[in-house]
Amino acid sequence: MRAVAFTESLPIDAPNALIDVERPRPEPKGRDLLVAIEAVSVNPVDTKVRRNMPPAPGAMKVLGWDAAGTVVATGPEATLFKPGDAVFYAGAIDRDGTNAEFHLVDERIAGPKPASLDFAQAAALPLTSITAWEAMFDRLDVRRPVPGAANAILIVGGAGGVGSIAIQLARQLTGLTVIATASREETQAWCRDLGAHHVIDHRKPLAAQVEALGIGAPAFVFSTNDTATHLPEITALIAPQGRVALIDDPAGLDVMVLKRKSVSLHWEFMFTRPLFGTADIAAQHALLSELSRLVDAGTIRTTLADVFGTVNAANLTRAHALLESGRARGKIVLAGF
Repeated sequence: MRAVAFTESLPIDAPNALIDVERPRPEPKGRDLLVAIEAVSVNPVDTKVRRNMPPAPGAMKVLGWDAAGTVVATGPEATLFKPGDAVFYAGAIDRDGTNAEFHLVDERIAGPKPASLDFAQAAALPLTSITAWEAMFDRLDVRRPVPGAANAILIVGGAGGVGSIAIQLARQLTGLTVIATASREETQAWCRDLGAHHVIDHRKPLAAQVEALGIGAPAFVFSTNDTATHLPEITALIAPQGRVALIDDPAGLDVMVLKRKSVSLHWEFMFTRPLFGTADIAAQHALLSELSRLVDAGTIRTTLADVFGTVNAANLTRAHALLESGRARGKIVLAGF
């Protein structure tokens, strides 16, 4: 089968940073689904793994942690799906990725593809949706108020893939006032169109901008990027006893600044459940099933922004380069082989 892989960690502008390869078609075991991949999307984790986690000498690794496709076979213990079912999912970071014609995924972390979306539109959703959902509802527990705080959430990086879903989930499924950050005119408009009540500029001090809104100190902050830089401002603007979630990888983080306000800090890593086979691993199947229902009801929309053509090394290289530039808006998808 055709696939795209890397054999060593190289800058994305280096020749052979990503390469087209032929791999054996895998066989499903246990609760696996064998999925014929129709579309994939590209996430920052793809670029991080490519840069920082080289395969063993002589080996190769297939990237990709977002897909939509059709089940063609199931393992002997699978019960949730059957051949012919259309699914979408983000997969597991300790298994081969989705940039291949056929892919194995544990059915407990897959969901039924929204019927109202094509495969490309659906492929844009899983990883960012799981991340945003788990961050807000499992980690921040936004449905549990913070005494005396404004019932509001600040989403740092609102126009990115995760932020674009977080805005919608917060606006559609909670009563929170949604404040997003974006620095360019087009990304600010994107955040407003997704439902943000207010948009502020993360290139300027955040606390003064939030205070100027006149709504009070927010109960929650969801930081999707550059958390180490923003943490002093987050500490200043958040309500006492508020809750902060983050998903990026700061080299260092001075969390002592949060102590005076008794602010709690929550990490979200959407691969935790599949990586450790947690007792509640099937929560991701339930989450994606509910997301599919919300999409088909018109409550949540895809965050697909660009389709970069078919799945091959050249197109994936372009996608990685755009993500690494920091100028991506929404999700980049590749469809077909």
